[in-house]
Amino acid sequence: MAAEPVSVSRATNIHSKFRSFTRNINDKSQAKLLFYSRIRASKKYSIDDKNNVYKQLGLFSLKKKIEDTVLRAEMLTPTALELEEARRIKREEMIRECNLWEDPIKSNEILIKLAGSAKVVDALKDLKYKAEEAKLISQLVEMEAINYPLFKQAYIASLDVRKLLDQYEMSRLLKGPYDKQGACLVIRAGSKGFNPEIWTEELLNMYVKWAAKLGYKGRLVEQHASMQGGVKLATIEFEFECAYGYLSGERGIHHKINSQNGSVHHEVTTACVDVVPLFLGTGVDIQIDEELIVSCSPSLLKDEKSHTELTVCLQHIPTGISVQSSGERSHFANKVKALNRLKAKLLVIAEEQKVCDVNSIRRDDIVDMWQKETRRYVSHPYKVVKDVETGIELPDLNSILDGNINPLIGAHINIRRTD
Repeated sequence: MAAEPVSVSRATNIHSKFRSFTRNINDKSQAKLLFYSRIRASKKYSIDDKNNVYKQLGLFSLKKKIEDTVLRAEMLTPTALELEEARRIKREEMIRECNLWEDPIKSNEILIKLAGSAKVVDALKDLKYKAEEAKLISQLVEMEAINYPLFKQAYIASLDVRKLLDQYEMSRLLKGPYDKQGACLVIRAGSKGFNPEIWTEELLNMYVKWAAKLGYKGRLVEQHASMQGGVKLATIEFEFECAYGYLSGERGIHHKINSQNGSVHHEVTTACVDVVPLFLGTGVDIQIDEELIVSCSPSLLKDEKSHTELTVCLQHIPTGISVQSSGERSHFANKVKALNRLKAKLLVIAEEQKVCDVNSIRRDDIVDMWQKETRRYVSHPYKVVKDVETGIELPDLNSILDGNINPLIGAHINIRRTD
């Protein structure tokens, strides 16, 4: 009986020391490690207990995202893989039945589609593998109670899965005749606002970062700097499939709006974005009478004599459409590039006007990109991005300028699909 007070006293002393120890822990990571060790000491948990643990660690939402992404992949991938495998097999049969030498043009089209099908199948297999990896790691986390490095690995794997899912689903919605092509994107600084050249450079960086997040690289072929800093004109080529389908909704005026010190007067800075298809593996399928194309003075380059000597600017007389190229190393290469851009732009306009060829384009109905407002980026007094055509609003301006524009792109694709 005498031993009991001693044990109680010792327990009280230990408890007091433990409380003193935990009060002195200021580092969050140390507190987490202590919490993990206490969790591992338990032998059994209920599902609710585990969810409570995740909540206390601030990881419950991440756990839910991993589970939702894996479930989404498990529902989509088998059906999509079966469908794309069937398409690939069908195109392989068409190749075997087709005489490649009798009709080279048709054979080339089938080969391009077959290569595309093979890429989609490989991407879906990769998606399936990554989903299984994320699921397996999540299960290992459950077995080990909480293992933060494993949990982080599962979350990173789920992000890859989500990115592949989003890309596949968006690509399936692209039904336009040129949506599968690459893209040539041109950004021009406006004449209004404070330092429009700086704003143009911000947009340029936004699109380059967007491509990098998809695992691609935008090729900057033209960049004309301003004496005051920033960029007056920039041209980027995205040489990957579906780039035009993704970016065609970006065409038009991009406004940056700023209101200082609560003033009712807004400072608006403008830049104009234009996008034309960049045909991958094939030439532009259109013939234009050379007499209808003339050389004209290049814009924005009057003070850049070194560039002007190589720059080619072409104008299509019936429509008034003009394009330029100055990024190549020779005058001839710039002429070829400019001609391809002009043809691509005319094809897009003909498609928009629903006419059979470029000769039927109605000049008065051509949309002036400088008159088409696309997006507003509000930087003060609050930060928000408003897409004019789709009506979507996103609260994180900095994230958008960091290249996270897929929600905006997806909204435009859905609008086009509905139309």
